[in-house]
Amino acid sequence: MENCPEQQPLFTFGVIADVQYADLDDGYNFTRTRRRYYRTSLQLLKNAVKSWREAAVKPDFILQLGDIIDGFNKSHDASDRALNTVLTEFSSGPAEVHHVWGNHEFYNFSRSALLRSRLNSALNSNRTVNAAPADSDIYAYSFSPVPGFSFIILDGYDVGLLGREESSQKYKDALSLIRQHNHNTDLNCPVFKGLEERYTMFNGGFSKVQLDWLDSVLSSADEKQERVTIVGHLPVHPRSTTPICLAWNYDELLSIIRSHSSVVCFMAGHDHDGGYHRDIKGGVHHLTLEGVIETPPDSNAFATVSVYEDRMELRGCGRVRDRVFRFQQDEGSIINAVTDLQIS
Repeated sequence: MENCPEQQPLFTFGVIADVQYADLDDGYNFTRTRRRYYRTSLQLLKNAVKSWREAAVKPDFILQLGDIIDGFNKSHDASDRALNTVLTEFSSGPAEVHHVWGNHEFYNFSRSALLRSRLNSALNSNRTVNAAPADSDIYAYSFSPVPGFSFIILDGYDVGLLGREESSQKYKDALSLIRQHNHNTDLNCPVFKGLEERYTMFNGGFSKVQLDWLDSVLSSADEKQERVTIVGHLPVHPRSTTPICLAWNYDELLSIIRSHSSVVCFMAGHDHDGGYHRDIKGGVHHLTLEGVIETPPDSNAFATVSVYEDRMELRGCGRVRDRVFRFQQDEGSIINAVTDLQIS
């Protein structure tokens, strides 16, 4: 019997999170319990780009899930230099990069500066994008790599303190919101009350304008019967991360996701340990990718995802494990299942 030919993916893409590069010796997180490899994170990025560049099937695009450089660059007057270093590495890869903004982007740059920078992929993409309302300063957009599939990049700090002028109304509104839950002098210090931990300065949320835009984009995707993957820095399902890494109003965004049949996956960074949960309400896969910054130099932390009509196969490298995300076929079918996939 002849062997059946191997099924070819419709497209592939790479994904990497929390590089947090800085030309500094190793350090620790804010509680000094976790080692961070600031300088050698660049080598792990190089490893990822080399793998994508030399792959037999090269990725069509790369998702960079935020925190591309570390906040310590700001105090060393090295923000521009560090960003140029990592973007140079990305530019040597085989495909364009779609950048998500995390808290460390805002430690280094103002929102207005980011909107003008090379990290604004909506402006710099070669693809046609559907951006958030032009009269807002929200960094959110969607694009379609092939017919029937689309990706949505979200702005997890649209509501927040980071990157905002302290004199602005948006800053004042965010400060009022966080103060309702966090009464610490240092707002980077959480209140340890379950899900209330998420109300810290290094997290943020989504405005009504952004949520309404997302709802509209997903309604259109539902009508077209598209498969949609949503991408952001902050996780939005409590079981895909620790509470301290959740978006402030994750519940509002989760409600919108659950109301649309088109969404198949939500990808996030921020939680360097990574995480995964399949939401029983709709079967959406919530993946939190392990962060490069806390990955030892002798390992790796990136993935390549192959997309088929009925599933996405994620091939992890180093700390990132292999997974298969199956798509829900119809309203009456069993909800999506995730299966560990051993790929030789």
